[in-house]
Amino acid sequence: MARDYTARWSVGATRRGAELLSVSATLLLLFFLLLLADQGAVAQKVRVEEELEAYPTESVDLRCQFIDGGGKTKLTQVSWIWEPIDGQRDNIAVYHPMYGQSFPNPEFKDRVVFLHNSLENPSIRISDLKMADAGRYTCEYATYPTGNEQGTTTLIMLAKPKNAARVVTVQTGSKAVVVARCEAVEGKPAASIRWLGSVGGNHSTSSTSGPDGTVTVRSEYRLVPTPADNGRELTCLVDQRTQDQTWVYPIKLSVEYPPSVSIEGYDHNWYMGRSDATLMCLANANPAPTTVTWTSVSGPLPDSVVVDGNKLTVRKVDDAVNTTFVCEVKNKLGSTKNQITTIVIESLEDQSSAGVVAGAVIGSLLALLLVIALVAVLLTRSRRQQRRGYPSSGDSIATGSGGSNGGDYGNKARLLFSQSGSGGSNKNGTGNNNGPMYTYREGCDATGTLTENHHHLHHHVPPNPTNILLTNEMEEAERRKFALDDSMDEEEQFDRFGGMRGGGTSMQPAYPIAHRGRNEEEELDVYLDDDMESQRDGSVISRTAIYV
Repeated sequence: MARDYTARWSVGATRRGAELLSVSATLLLLFFLLLLADQGAVAQKVRVEEELEAYPTESVDLRCQFIDGGGKTKLTQVSWIWEPIDGQRDNIAVYHPMYGQSFPNPEFKDRVVFLHNSLENPSIRISDLKMADAGRYTCEYATYPTGNEQGTTTLIMLAKPKNAARVVTVQTGSKAVVVARCEAVEGKPAASIRWLGSVGGNHSTSSTSGPDGTVTVRSEYRLVPTPADNGRELTCLVDQRTQDQTWVYPIKLSVEYPPSVSIEGYDHNWYMGRSDATLMCLANANPAPTTVTWTSVSGPLPDSVVVDGNKLTVRKVDDAVNTTFVCEVKNKLGSTKNQITTIVIESLEDQSSAGVVAGAVIGSLLALLLVIALVAVLLTRSRRQQRRGYPSSGDSIATGSGGSNGGDYGNKARLLFSQSGSGGSNKNGTGNNNGPMYTYREGCDATGTLTENHHHLHHHVPPNPTNILLTNEMEEAERRKFALDDSMDEEEQFDRFGGMRGGGTSMQPAYPIAHRGRNEEEELDVYLDDDMESQRDGSVISRTAIYV
C-alpha cells in the first residue's frame, strides 16, 4: 500500500508541476506582448515615411509629425540625423522653438530647409540631390517626461545609366576577338545587358561599383571574324529600373580583309576583227581598293587595248590580244592578282550573211510546206471526183461486142458493150443497130473475172440482152427511144442519146426492159432522160452504171 501511495503521489506531483510551468510560460508571454505594444504605441507618436526614391539633381521632402494622443508630452526640440552607413550619424538640421533653426553639417547647409517652423511638423526639403545623399534619415524629438521619440525614413537614390554601344573594327583571323562593346555607366540599381544577332560568337559582362553607390556594367561581344561578317548587324539591349523601356542600339560589324579578285566579260568568242571586247576586274575588299592595275604576261599591253580603272577594252581584236591579261588590286591590307587567257579565233561570218542563210532556209521550208499542201489538195480533189463517178487515170472503159475488163473501179467495174443486129452496124445506122449498152460487174473471182451484178432498177434480165430492144412485146414508141434512125446524122444522134463528139464512139444507153404498163413506161422516160451524166473525157454515161 505504501508503495502504491508513493507512486500515485509522484505522478500527481509531476502533473501539478507541468501545469504550473505552463501557466508561468503563458504569463511571461503576455508580459512581453504588453511590453511590445507599449513600445509600438510610443513609436507611433512620430509619423514618417518608411522609404523614398529620388534622382540626382532633384529634390525630396522628408516629412515628420509628432502625434500626442493625451497632450501630456512636452516637446523641447527636434533634430534630423543622417546615417549614410551603419555606425555613422551626422546631424544635418535642428529646430528649437526659442533658438530657431540650425544646420551643423556643411554638406547640407545650403541644400536643407524646414518646411514649417513648428515642433509638431518639422518636415525638411533637400535640394540638388547627390548619389551620396542616399541613406537613413531619422526625425528625433526631445520630450518630457518620456525622453527622446524618433522615426526613420530610408532615402534610395536612383540613377539612370548612361548607355552606349560601339563597333570595334577588326581584321580577319583565326582567333575570337572583340567586335562590339556595350555599356551602362553609373546606374543605380545595376543594369542588365543582352545581345541579339545571327552572327555567332558569344559575349561576356562585367560590373564596377562607384564610390557613390552607382554601378557601371560593360559587355563585350567576341567572334572569329570572316569577310562574310562585314556589315552584319548586332544589337545591344539594356534594361534598368529607371528606364521606361528597353534601350536598343543596333551595330554593324566592321571586318577588314585584303582584296579577292575576279575577272569577268570574256565570252570565248574573240574573233579577228571584233570590236569593243571588254574585260572587268571585280574586287571585294575592306577597306575599298586603292589601286587597280592591268598587265600582260607577254609584255606591254597591245596598242588596241584601252584601260579605264577596272575596265579593259579591246577596240579591235587581232593577234596581239592572243595573250594572258593580269589584274592586280591593292588596299592597305595587301594586294591580290587574278588572270585570264584570251584566245583569238578566225573571223566568223557577219550577221548579214547569217541572216541571208537563215532567210533561205526559212524560205525553203515554206516552199516545201506549200508543195505539200498543194499535193494534199490535189489528192483530196481526185478522191472526191472518184467518189462522184469520174474515172481516175488508172481506170478504163471496155468496148466491143465481147467487152474486156479495163480495170477495177473500187470493188466494182463498169463495162460498155456495143450491140449490133444480124445485118451488122455502120456509121449511118444501116441494119438493126441498137447502139451501145451499159452494164456493170461487181467484184472479182479468184481468177480475176468480173462477176455480174445487175442494177436494182432492173426488174427482169433476159438471157440475151442484145435482142432486148427488138422484142415484139415493146411498143413502137419504146423502140423509137432506143433505136437509131437511119435518116439522122451523127450529131442528131448525139443530141438525142448523148453520144461522143470528136471521133469518139457514139453511145446509146440501153437497158434490159421487160413488158411494162403505161405508168412504168412514163417513169422510164423520165429516168432515161435524167440518168445520163457527162464525163471529163467527153463521154456520157449512165449514173446507174456508176453509182450502185
